[in-house]
Amino acid sequence: MNPDRELVSLSLSPLKQLPSCSSPISRFHSSKGLCPRARGRIKAEGRRAPFPFLTLSKVYRPPRIIMPPDISGKWILETNDRLEDYMKALNIDFATRKIALALSQTKLITQDGDKFTIKTCSTFRNYEISFTVGVEFDEHTVGLDNRHVKSLIKWEGDELVCTQTGQKANRGWKHWIQEEKLYLELTCEDAVCLQVFKKKE
Repeated sequence: MNPDRELVSLSLSPLKQLPSCSSPISRFHSSKGLCPRARGRIKAEGRRAPFPFLTLSKVYRPPRIIMPPDISGKWILETNDRLEDYMKALNIDFATRKIALALSQTKLITQDGDKFTIKTCSTFRNYEISFTVGVEFDEHTVGLDNRHVKSLIKWEGDELVCTQTGQKANRGWKHWIQEEKLYLELTCEDAVCLQVFKKKE
């Protein structure tokens, strides 16, 4: 076979003539980017690598950007499990605990990217907190147990998690959405309270 004709055939069908490679998709003028088998065959037969040459590879896919869930809106308390245990861990007095247990709560959450404002409203007391995710801040829990804590709130998957560092160990909370309901888990020392809210349309 005519060597020139064979070279033309190789150039037109590089993937058919040469062994497949696992190198990334690339274009090159020489055989440097080929896998060892293909490079050795070209060298043994005295050929130059065809140009352009495309090798087989896995297609590159950029990483997916996962957006945090939207928890904004008006939420009405449906269930309130072990709230008194949580308040006892915070050393809230007996009379205040009994009043709090009898009240309904409404949460108003405003979410703008990583900036949040959460208002907890009742006929007895209201509490408001504003923060930026990932930025630690000083929080004064006025209307709750009236303590000063360092609060840091971060996304952990689909959960908005707050760690409160201060006089009480293992203190914090986390929010998440499940089956169109807003969940709030409150922790302090060994006490865990779970509240479930339904969105008001």
